[in-house]
Amino acid sequence: MKKEPRIYGSKWDRARLVFLREHPLCVMCQEQGRVVLATVVDHIKPHRLKEALLSEKPVAIAQAQKLFWDRKNWQGLCKPHHDSTKQRMEKSGRIVGCNANGIPLDPGSHWHKGEGRGKT
Repeated sequence: MKKEPRIYGSKWDRARLVFLREHPLCVMCQEQGRVVLATVVDHIKPHRLKEALLSEKPVAIAQAQKLFWDRKNWQGLCKPHHDSTKQRMEKSGRIVGCNANGIPLDPGSHWHKGEGRGKT
């Protein structure tokens, strides 16, 4: 049986702390007009590094590692947003939430279908 790969070590801990110092606020709270400290560095696009390591495929591992360490793929989140909203978004493939007017943020929402009809 393969040993479970460990992907979050001391190198990640250091990088995480530096990133949170540079980006101290939860981006999802900011979108809601709230100021809340970020405590989690989230990968915007899931890296799937653990799965790649278990596959033992060099190309998949290299791609996952690149995505894992790409700081443009990181965002600061508070724990509640990371553990609930972000997880729901990843599982459903949809953007969760609304703008200030109550219109869903997800461009695939039925609210956006037919926009422009009747407009001249």
